[in-house]
Amino acid sequence: MLDIPKQHKEIFETIGNIAETAGQQVFVVGGYVRDYYLQRLNPDDITDIDFVTVGSGIALAKKIADELNTSKLTIFKKFGTAQIKYKDLDLEFVGARKESYRRDSRKPIVEDGTLEDDQLRRDLTINALSWCLNPDQFGVLYDPFNGTQDLKNKIVRTPIDPEQTFDDDPLRMMRAVRFATQLQFDIDRDTFAAISKMAHRLSIISKERILDELNKIVLSPKPSIGFAHLLNTGLLKEFFPEMVNLIGVDERNGQRHKDNFWHTLKVLDNTAEKSDDLWLRWAAIMHDIAKPPTKKFVKGIGWTFHGHDALGAKWVPRIFKRLGLPLDERMRYVQKLVRLHLRPIALVSEEVSDSAVRRLIYEAGEDIDDLMTLCRADITSKNEWRRKKYRNNFDRVEKKIVEVEEKDRMRNWKNPIGGDEIMQELGVKPGPIVGKVKDRIKNAILDGDIPNNYDAAYDYLQQIKSEYVNSVEN
Repeated sequence: MLDIPKQHKEIFETIGNIAETAGQQVFVVGGYVRDYYLQRLNPDDITDIDFVTVGSGIALAKKIADELNTSKLTIFKKFGTAQIKYKDLDLEFVGARKESYRRDSRKPIVEDGTLEDDQLRRDLTINALSWCLNPDQFGVLYDPFNGTQDLKNKIVRTPIDPEQTFDDDPLRMMRAVRFATQLQFDIDRDTFAAISKMAHRLSIISKERILDELNKIVLSPKPSIGFAHLLNTGLLKEFFPEMVNLIGVDERNGQRHKDNFWHTLKVLDNTAEKSDDLWLRWAAIMHDIAKPPTKKFVKGIGWTFHGHDALGAKWVPRIFKRLGLPLDERMRYVQKLVRLHLRPIALVSEEVSDSAVRRLIYEAGEDIDDLMTLCRADITSKNEWRRKKYRNNFDRVEKKIVEVEEKDRMRNWKNPIGGDEIMQELGVKPGPIVGKVKDRIKNAILDGDIPNNYDAAYDYLQQIKSEYVNSVEN
């Protein structure tokens, strides 16, 4: 007897009874069954369940929707699938099928098939598990490729020859890496070798589908596992060459720099331990992305990467666009953190001015806490004394940030004097002078010359207005 949530068992029994009446076999397949055997089936996390029937998935779904008394039925006739929204679940039905592919296309030639045909087209053995739901076989496991054994052995493997599996659909290579990362499983040797051999086939896959798998890797508990696989199989260079370029260590006069690829992965893992935020994790990936072109050996100093923060921020939009990542406020957030990630460490000195802290708070705004999380994640030294020293330094920086913020309220700062008021006081029309005056007021506040309030800003405007009135008249 299946030890599954009561609400799911009731739905499964209903589906099985309807299929039996219709003369069809029906099976629950994929992630639901896999997660059951992994003992990580959390009903609160389950939003969709997949079913395969020998026969028409659409016809069966219509009967089930009627029985469940729901009108939330969506039919995808082109794909032979149907989806029922029932309570908090998406129930997706498809008829068992077999597929064949042309080498230059990801679109399969689809024919009706048996359950065995359907399991043969699955990407991995651990995703080819299914339970029959018909009353006489309710809960019987169909596991033709020993997927449950692979779950026990923590192995990611294809059901059939991996080269054929990946040739049919190259995205399955990304999926193999993704599942190995999420589950922290090893990739079977033959499967790994096939990915390495066929990585170039990823070129026929859309960037949107690649990105979907990549983001799932980024969001996994330990993303470095996936990026190491992507690098070692050759997949990473197919879509993210800038990251591959971080690999390598140069030595000159006995001085070496750290390998920036593996350093980046450590920063990413450190960030993942503190935050589930996808975009903060992308900031970790991108923070040193421009180190290769800025690398320089300076005699008496060693290896330097001056300007990699600014150049990296400049690269963010181009890389985001190519990968299919959003070019909106999320991109600008990543860009900001990349640009600012070296700034907090510059504030370590005991005698650092409040002005410098105010400027950092002003530039980071509401993202100051995320910036500090990234900076702390950037501590990857293997020397415990150094790690402790860097952590103590950041403790001091954060203390200064709190003190200055309490006093000056610089987060999400807005100029106390608006453009309309400046034009009225100066008697000018819209133009560059207005911007220059606003900058003067802003800098006076950031430098601590005047308090951060309207009255002080207005008095300051009166002091400097003659400079601009005269320049307009001249």
